[in-house]
Amino acid sequence: MAKKNMVEREAKRLKLIKKYKNRREILRDDRKNISSFREQLQIQGELQKLPRNSAPCRQRNRCWLTGRSRGFYRDFGLSRHVLREMSHECLLPGVKKSSW
Repeated sequence: MAKKNMVEREAKRLKLIKKYKNRREILRDDRKNISSFREQLQIQGELQKLPRNSAPCRQRNRCWLTGRSRGFYRDFGLSRHVLREMSHECLLPGVKKSSW
């Protein structure tokens, strides 16, 4: 189980990402379309004034059951430990234990 503060921090980041998504996209489009270097620097400064945690690259994938951030399987949204346990209990459709 992940620490509660880490899970809460991720939830806070997700809220900020959603809140500033439109503003960030507008500024990025404006920066690409403007040819003046000074105006590009000004828009870049406005982008940098946005909260750091509102950047989508700061979001970390976490297991929805345990909150573990490492060993994350994107297809299921689970960490490797939980994926193994659930697949052994036949709770995941289409997942089989392999043997060769």
